[in-house]
Amino acid sequence: MSDSPLAQTVAALQPRARTELAELVAFKSVADPAQFPKSECEAAANWIADTLRADGFQDVALLDTPDGTQSVYGFLPGPAGAPTVLLYAHYDVQPPLDEAAWVSPPFELTERDGRWYGRGAADCKGGLIMHLTALRALKEHGGIPVNVKVIVEGSEEQGTGGLERYAEAHPELLTADAIVIGDTGNFRAGLPTVTATLRGMTLLRVQVDTLAGNLHSGQFGGAAPDALAALIRILDSLRAEDGSTTVTGLAADATWDGLQYPEDDFRQDAKVLDSVGLLGTGTVADRIWARPAVTVLGIDCPPVVGATPSVQAGARALVSLRVPPGTDAAEATKLLTAHLESAAPWGARVTVEQVGQGQAFRADTRSPAYTSMAAALRDAYDGEEMQTSGMGGSIPLCNTLARLYPDAEILLIGLSEPEAQIHAVNESVCPRELERMSLATANFLRSYGS
Repeated sequence: MSDSPLAQTVAALQPRARTELAELVAFKSVADPAQFPKSECEAAANWIADTLRADGFQDVALLDTPDGTQSVYGFLPGPAGAPTVLLYAHYDVQPPLDEAAWVSPPFELTERDGRWYGRGAADCKGGLIMHLTALRALKEHGGIPVNVKVIVEGSEEQGTGGLERYAEAHPELLTADAIVIGDTGNFRAGLPTVTATLRGMTLLRVQVDTLAGNLHSGQFGGAAPDALAALIRILDSLRAEDGSTTVTGLAADATWDGLQYPEDDFRQDAKVLDSVGLLGTGTVADRIWARPAVTVLGIDCPPVVGATPSVQAGARALVSLRVPPGTDAAEATKLLTAHLESAAPWGARVTVEQVGQGQAFRADTRSPAYTSMAAALRDAYDGEEMQTSGMGGSIPLCNTLARLYPDAEILLIGLSEPEAQIHAVNESVCPRELERMSLATANFLRSYGS
């Protein structure tokens, strides 16, 4: 890492970064009131608003978005005539899943083996701390050379589109010359990476009904249609024998030409058990960045403990479909819905409800902002050249911003390298990555402003 005065200041700010990240991680800001109180998200939003005000931001506001959540906005003026950069992060987090599987409490930032553990540490509360650290360091070295807008979303993980619809209704709010999305990450810790593509997604809830009520499996089993068995058959139809996604009418043969992901590295990063094979064909990069991928996120059915000998009258599942750039998410939703309905055996009644949707995104990595970012990352990572990768996840807001501001340059960086285990138990952030990416962000803002 550079030993410049700016780098030294970023390093000196790390204890403050850890303290603030711990405060922010402590909020159980899962944007689903069925799982955690809405007050947790509101408290996190207010913490962010207060922090922005303390850092000199103007026009700080809690934006009530159409999905019932809040995003936080602030503006920090720069020199007259300077370009404007929008910095994005989100404060909502995934639920902790099995809290008993966490080595330390999920909402308590805990240092262990050189990493900081806690839900949201990397995805994406750490992204906000990264932005703030960069701005604070610049203030100590001649000031911030650009106008800065910060937007911190409150429902990104839910995919309910609140900020997207708010931005569409208030297009003047987030106008910028460059947009830095702090919600992706490096291909590997220590390897500076920008993300060129994001898969879009659609999220569907499928309900299967076959009977007016549950029946005794001894008295009726063998002839009575079992809704859970019907659901299992429907879900199984979404995969070919090799495990690849097969939604009728949806192309699934694209290839990835950029940075490759060695299979052995992927197996290690994904913690695939010995003797268990990977899904699909083609390169790993083809499968996770260039092709659609279906995942059954959950099934409502009787748990094993307490189950009774019954034929199930109804069952439901939550199904996610990731779609690559070049595939329209709305069209993919129609195809997936039709597939689920047509795959129902025995005349089972199928009801499909759309829960969320977001379009795929492709960045223009040839733009001047990427040249600035390449130099910024090179300095922060001791001469390592910037790499370009895809990302299998989705950030639905990116396409909205690209549509609203077609002249804006959009860059995707962040803290979510493989060891971070975002969305899983024991999520963590590498403090070294936080320091280097904060410096890279500061370098980028300084370069872009000049």
